[in-house]
Order: sequence, then structure tokens, then C-alpha cells
Amino acid sequence: MARTFAHEPVMVDEVVALFGPVPAGVVVDGTAGGGGHAAALLDAHPHLGVLALDRDPDAVAAARARLAPFGRRAVVQWSTFDRMGEIVRESAGEAPGWPSTDATAPAVTGVLLDLGVSSPQLDRADRGFSYRVSAPLDMRMDATGGQTAADLVNSSSADELARLFAANGEGRFARRIAGAIVGARPVTTTGELAAVVANAVPAPARRRGHPARRVFQALRIAVNEELPQLVRTLPVALRLLAPGGRLVVISYHSGEDRIVKAALAEAVVGGCTCPPGLPCVCGARPEHELVFRGARKPSAAEVARNHRAESARLRAVERTVAQ
Repeated sequence: MARTFAHEPVMVDEVVALFGPVPAGVVVDGTAGGGGHAAALLDAHPHLGVLALDRDPDAVAAARARLAPFGRRAVVQWSTFDRMGEIVRESAGEAPGWPSTDATAPAVTGVLLDLGVSSPQLDRADRGFSYRVSAPLDMRMDATGGQTAADLVNSSSADELARLFAANGEGRFARRIAGAIVGARPVTTTGELAAVVANAVPAPARRRGHPARRVFQALRIAVNEELPQLVRTLPVALRLLAPGGRLVVISYHSGEDRIVKAALAEAVVGGCTCPPGLPCVCGARPEHELVFRGARKPSAAEVARNHRAESARLRAVERTVAQ
């Protein structure tokens, strides 16, 4: 199973460098994938352990195999990343380097979130993520339960589908595509859905790339509740950090990046509501600062080697004071 989840981590050199200065402790890798980022961190930084989480059972198996040589420095758990707070508490003491031996209140010195879908999920046709190969319309990152993309497509109204597609960048033809899908139901395979979308879009628009790309992205995000989970997770991750610890997030979609940017901006002002440029009188207590302004992008060399890295945007924040 582990062999089926070969995934090249994005911006791995940047991630390794960003966690170099953090104090000795544990980095929570909330999106372990095949364990690439975690292995690179453990190789480069002997002062760190890793608690690796992933919601995909195939990824968990691959990460456990990849990280086994590091022994007790690596702990791998099957979970969504919005449960990282409780898993940190449950896992305290399992790996050396935990900054606290108090099982009720362990601290961590890093959190990494590499968002979006992984290459093995896209490349395995049976997972139902890709519009390029016909397969059951699934798209669940955890295929052991929950609604599939077929469930969503065949139960939602045209208005609901149009809003979903518009929110994920398909503004111009969202309503037209939604109506075509409703008219073609039941839609049960990726091939059927891709064909319906393509036929609903005018020919000139089809020449700018496959018209189903944003539709598939929108469905994947909705099926896996990716944005609500991210909203829930970021405050937890920020609270978990020990002084000097860092949160590093790689996003691939404008909706993800807006959420991350807003959460980090809120963190560095401590929730201050005073007008910009004036002294703070509301009592806010900032506990974080940006490691760098804006978002970093992958190098041209990395994009040439791995085209899926092209849309990556990396942001980082550091806890400056204790809670």
C-alpha cells in the first residue's frame, strides 16, 4: 500500500530552512502525505521530532513506512488535522523531544500544513479526483466514509451547485454548468461529469484548458470540507506553538490562501480592533509575528521539475511570547 503513495513534497528546502531555528521539540505535520516533508525535517534537524497526521489511510501507511527508520522520533496518526489539539494531548510522551512531559498540556515547536490534494490521489484513477480518466465519481480523501462527489452532484440543486462553482473560480459559466449537470443526472463517473461540463462551455472557453478543472476542484473541496476544517485548525495550531515555534502553511487555491492570510494577520495584531496607525487602546496582546511578509512561491527550477508546485504559496508565522 505504501508503494502506491509516492509523492514529491513541495518547497521542501524552504520548509526545512524555516523550521531550523525553532527550539527543540515536535513539529506537527498535519498533512503527512507520503512523509516527504517529515522525513526531510527529521534528516536535517536532530533536535526535532514529528507528529504526522493524515486523513487518507493510504498516506498513513506510506508515511509510517517512510518514517520507520527514525524510530520514536516520528509518530504517525490517522486523523484530519482539525483534531491536532486533542491528538497532541493524547500523544504526549510518545516521541522524544516533546517540550513538556505534562500529558495535559504539551507544547509543540512547529506546525506544518501542506494543503490541497496530493499527486497519488490525483494519479490513481479509482480515487475519482481526476477529470482526465473515467472512474467512479468519489473524491474522498478518506474513502472509508462520508459523502462522495457523486452524492453531492446528484443531490444538490442547480442553485447550490452554481454557488459552489462560483465560489471556486468558475464565475462565468457556473450557472450554465450547474444546469447541464442537473439535466444529465444521474452522473456517476468522472468521465461523465467532465463531458457534461465540457459540453456546457462554449468552444472558445474550452481552448483555454479543460473546463472541468475548477468544477472538480470545487467538488473536491466541498466533499472533504477542506475550507471549514482549515478555518477550525489555524487558531488551534497558533495556540499550540511554544515561544519560538512556527506555523508554516502551503496553499494552492485562492480560497485557502485568503483564509491563511487573514488568520496570520489576526494573529500578529492579537485581535486588535484599533484604527491602523494609532496606539492600541483595546488591550490586545500580540503573541505572534510574521517570519516574512507576503507569500513565497516555489522556484522556477522546482516548477519545471514538478508542475503541480506552480500554484503553491507559502506563509509563516512565529510565536513570540508565551500564552
